[in-house]
Amino acid sequence: MRHILIAAVLSLTACTMMQRSQTEQIVAATLISDQQETDLGFQVHEELKKENTKFLENPEVGFYVNGLVQKILPLASADRPNVKWQYFVIDDPKTVNAFATPGGRIYVYTGLLLTAETEAEIVGVLGHELGHVVARHSARQLVAAKGLETVGAMALGKNPSDIAVLAAGLLGKGSIMAYGRDMELEADQYGAKYANAAGYDPRGLATFFEKLKAKGEVPEFLTFLSTHPSNNERIEKIVASIAANNYQSKELGAASLKAIQAKIPTK
Repeated sequence: MRHILIAAVLSLTACTMMQRSQTEQIVAATLISDQQETDLGFQVHEELKKENTKFLENPEVGFYVNGLVQKILPLASADRPNVKWQYFVIDDPKTVNAFATPGGRIYVYTGLLLTAETEAEIVGVLGHELGHVVARHSARQLVAAKGLETVGAMALGKNPSDIAVLAAGLLGKGSIMAYGRDMELEADQYGAKYANAAGYDPRGLATFFEKLKAKGEVPEFLTFLSTHPSNNERIEKIVASIAANNYQSKELGAASLKAIQAKIPTK
């Protein structure tokens, strides 16, 4: 394993963004197994429960969100097999957010469902979050933050409590949900790709950015609308990607979203 890691790390010094992403994914996958990512995601979920996170218990809304998730899950599963995807709806109408944790747990706030104007916007955001998991962004962050030696020791099981400690620490600092510029841009590309493949207008993610930017609404925990990169840069790159890949899907799903919004509590 050591010689593979050395070669991979050395190759990071001179490569394109895509090549760097692929190399970082190899390093992360070598050091952190799928099961360890699943364990980390489980521990984050436990931490959320300890913080008294309120999960929405509305079967109709849950069924609706599940339907949207299921439209893009086959695409994400094809890109990254062995992930056991799950979704959760958080009852918080004031928070316009969605995030994903290692191992494939997807969290959607009701504030996002209420703020979006089309299903295409929601699917774009969901695709963005699935992209973080597919590209192993959390694992890559761990390697960057903790170093190869520390994460390697964790991978070898030298300290069984490491997973729980990391989950609590990362969630507490918010770092597990805050990615850097390149990772956000990469996840945006997944969002447009998955939305288009599911039949939705891939511009939904960009229009959602534009809507929030126009309103001046940038919630503190809004993962996918961070200042790194700027909103304008992200919108431009999404539009450029749509043109470069000749994405042509048009479905918006405005009427069906409006119907479900009436069933979501606003307080």
